[in-house]
Amino acid sequence: MQRVTGYLTYRTQAGDTFDSLALTMYNAEQLAKYIIEFNPDYADVIIFDGNIELRLPIVESTETPETLPPWRIST
Repeated sequence: MQRVTGYLTYRTQAGDTFDSLALTMYNAEQLAKYIIEFNPDYADVIIFDGNIELRLPIVESTETPETLPPWRIST
């Protein structure tokens, strides 16, 4: 499980994408959804121009206890 504990402000470089930012920030492209959720005004952007201010959420992993029932595990 992941949880957001804050965010950093980032100014884009020309050519940035949500996937590339997630790979750099979290080492996991699939976590781009968090960046998109924090920047809904740019959700339709595929490739960013330079100098756009985005909020990059700080995502921390939390361990899931092995005894947690399957219906309580969120992915």
